[in-house]
Amino acid sequence: MPAGMPASEEGPESQSDEALMASVRDGDREAFRLLVTRHIDRIVGLARRVVGSGEAEDIAQDIFLKLWIRRDQWTPGAGAFRTWLYRVALNRCIDYTRKHTTVSLDETAEMSDPARSPLEAYGASEAAGRLRDAVLQLPERQRIAITLYYNEDLTAAQVATVMDLNLNAVESLLKRGRRRLREILE
Repeated sequence: MPAGMPASEEGPESQSDEALMASVRDGDREAFRLLVTRHIDRIVGLARRVVGSGEAEDIAQDIFLKLWIRRDQWTPGAGAFRTWLYRVALNRCIDYTRKHTTVSLDETAEMSDPARSPLEAYGASEAAGRLRDAVLQLPERQRIAITLYYNEDLTAAQVATVMDLNLNAVESLLKRGRRRLREILE
């Protein structure tokens, strides 16, 4: 922002997530709306990849509702908002998977997904479909690490923060996940 320009001329759309979340903590509904608009698609995508398509949108709505209700739990300066949001989302997805029975792989493969991630857009091919099915066969922690790293473009360090693990543990999960994927796909 140029010197001398009043802060009020900087629109909320140009504010960082952290600045918006600071406003949300103070009860600013417009800042909350902007955060939801910025992140809803990625949170739905994350939920879709962790729990499947059926409940992903409901889980995402629940995540943002809880974000509003518990907005005072976010600590400014403690880390990136995006990383914190992914941690909240991941916890909600894990809670969901523990409370509900899993969907069989046959049912999951037949479900259509109108909002495709980059991997799902490529998913029209047989190879991508096989890869999606293989990822769903991974143990939960490996599936989450692989999804956050490859689909959500988080660094290994960010994945460690989201999963509340140390970096070596995440790198081990990624390595074992990739090895298991190769075994499944052979």
